[in-house]
Amino acid sequence: MKKSMTETAYDILSKSEGPQSFIKLWSSVVKDMGLTPAQADNQIAQFYTDLSIDGRFFSLAGNRWDLKSRYSSAESNVDTDSLSVEDDEDEEEDEKEDQGEE
Repeated sequence: MKKSMTETAYDILSKSEGPQSFIKLWSSVVKDMGLTPAQADNQIAQFYTDLSIDGRFFSLAGNRWDLKSRYSSAESNVDTDSLSVEDDEDEEEDEKEDQGEE
């Protein structure tokens, strides 16, 4: 049975001693899976998406990737309480107030 791109990436990172840049990881996946240049071009975006949603992988600064299991939960969890999300209505009301409209 053929391995998926994320399974291949997991194996590669498991054998490495630390994080890898996305491009280096992708190049290794392409080589291990024997993808043609055309296949690689067609699959790179899907691979990035798959890495992003697969809970086994951890995205680091500088577009580097590693296995989440190598990091404590404090290092790998984002405090969402500090994030601010404004919806479009709030932004429109703020703009009107700034312009003296109500």
